[in-house]
Amino acid sequence: MMRKLAPTGIAAAEIDGMTMHSFLGEHRNSGKPRTIKPGDSKLEKEWGLVEYLLIDEMSMVGLTLLAKLNRIISAAKHVDPQIPFGGVNVIFFGDYLQYRPIYAVPLYTDFSLPSKKKSGKLPTEKEIQQRMRTEDTRYLQLLKRLRQGQCNFDDYELLLTRVVGQPSVSSLRESPWNKAPILVFRNEVRTQINHKAAIQNAAQLNCAPITEHLPGLLPLVPGMPVILTQNIAIELGLINGMNGIFRQLVYQADSVSTKALSNIFPNNTQYVHRPLYALIEIIRSKIECNLESLQPKLVPIPIMEQTFRVDISDILPKDK
Repeated sequence: MMRKLAPTGIAAAEIDGMTMHSFLGEHRNSGKPRTIKPGDSKLEKEWGLVEYLLIDEMSMVGLTLLAKLNRIISAAKHVDPQIPFGGVNVIFFGDYLQYRPIYAVPLYTDFSLPSKKKSGKLPTEKEIQQRMRTEDTRYLQLLKRLRQGQCNFDDYELLLTRVVGQPSVSSLRESPWNKAPILVFRNEVRTQINHKAAIQNAAQLNCAPITEHLPGLLPLVPGMPVILTQNIAIELGLINGMNGIFRQLVYQADSVSTKALSNIFPNNTQYVHRPLYALIEIIRSKIECNLESLQPKLVPIPIMEQTFRVDISDILPKDK
């Protein structure tokens, strides 16, 4: 039997596994270790038949997290703590030149050297040769040199062909550039690009942005792509970083009709309703059955409330 773990939710979803923190029963920032009691039947059941453990995105896993995992598996297997991972065969996948663990020591650290001169020595490794994402041979060679810090002038010229404003990028409204991720240096630029894209998307779909006249930088438009920014249900694939399509914003039913309120407020009053949740289409969700009265893969995502200050002087009548 094999168990699959990964340090992040999106990585765990890719391999149909669990995050290491969730499996260990710990919150990432809680600092409270999982309590292990002798004869823990639940723990023994979790690991009793496990012979192989696959850990993906190994570059992001720190030694402290590995030590916790080792301690739990050894206790579950009832073996000598000196036997690594209770005798379970551990397979590490990942690229050690990618992201390091956050506030943790990576697996390949050489403690025999001074702290300011850590070694990049890697454990015994096997390189997977099959290409999974990149089919462009020239670009693939660029990526190999880039990860090793050995890019040349030809690589620089190839990257320039991806810069907006170059002849090779004629218009961001045309394929394939209208589907390409855009890298920018400042959040302000990103916000403006997202805003223009949302407005253009609304025009193409012949619908108006539905922000209910609230002040904001990014309007919501049915059909626009969105990303979940929190782990909602990891086992269902509703995780931080998962892509989806915004379909509808559901509002709270009014206890008082706007017709009754029109007798109190001026005729040109804009009423703002309280949003309850957004309906997001998540193709890669693992929800096997349709939710009540919803189409397949349509998931209600609760609205997060935040408090912020707004200068309304520009929207008030000038004569007031």
